[in-house]
Amino acid sequence: MRIDILTLFPGMFSGPFSESIIKRAVDKGLLEIGLHNIRGYTEDRHHVVDDYPYGGGAGMVMKPEPVFRALESVRNGGEGRPVVVLMTPQGEVFSQQIAWELSREPWLVLLCGHYEGVDERIREHLVDRELSIGDYILTGGELPAMVVADAVVRLLPGVMGSAHSAEEESFSPDLLEYPQYTRPASFQGWDVPEILLSGDHGAVDRWRREQAVIRTAAPPPRNRRRLRGNCRPPAAPGGGARKESQNRLPLSPTQYLGLFARRESPPSPPGKIDTGYESHGAMPRARTHGRISQAGRHDSQSSPALRLKMYV
Repeated sequence: MRIDILTLFPGMFSGPFSESIIKRAVDKGLLEIGLHNIRGYTEDRHHVVDDYPYGGGAGMVMKPEPVFRALESVRNGGEGRPVVVLMTPQGEVFSQQIAWELSREPWLVLLCGHYEGVDERIREHLVDRELSIGDYILTGGELPAMVVADAVVRLLPGVMGSAHSAEEESFSPDLLEYPQYTRPASFQGWDVPEILLSGDHGAVDRWRREQAVIRTAAPPPRNRRRLRGNCRPPAAPGGGARKESQNRLPLSPTQYLGLFARRESPPSPPGKIDTGYESHGAMPRARTHGRISQAGRHDSQSSPALRLKMYV
């Protein structure tokens, strides 16, 4: 796979991309990453990449010309047509399902928004997909691009140590991962469940399935929100406190577990488990990384030890 990243701050990627899974993928020849400094595609001596928005308003907007030139240069340097992904608060919320979809693409271009965002003509004429990583504010699209790259690269064949690791991780079968234990069997009086030491693989698999369901259905609150489709309970009539019944799970852990009793094994990712009820839709997303204060014009390049291609 090839991933090209268009950014104003390529130096931000040197640390995360020179360690762990991504570095291993690059070393194995399974991944090629190119970092492209958008400032290098400007034509004025000050390397201006932003300007005031038409119609007035706070903040600055990324100009279309440097981004168009950068993408054209990237496309001319490879075969085929890449999938261009814009990191933006207006995008669909990134998920494991989307990571599986992107992992099947041979070539991705991740465009990192900044300031108050990008000129709308970039979104309309260059971008194939728009992604957001959550309902919070960041200074730019660089951190979201790192998240997307990491989640996608670990799904590539040969990157993970085990072929089944990516399939069994949290969120893959729409359940959180079961509890994990390692040696010693007893630590400060806390013992590993006996069933894991029994050697009965069938019993271990059933225990893990039950624990995954219970963990997904139980607190903390974020897990309860997942089962409701990540939807906040509506306010009670008259603006009063919400009724207690509105905060309850649609199914108890025992009832939820019963939905899986007849399944012998979890479905292959990115398949979905039929829970027997419909979710209520996601909450509206807030701005995630639209604003940033005026920063320095030039950024340091990545470390010489980093085996990535840097374009400035």
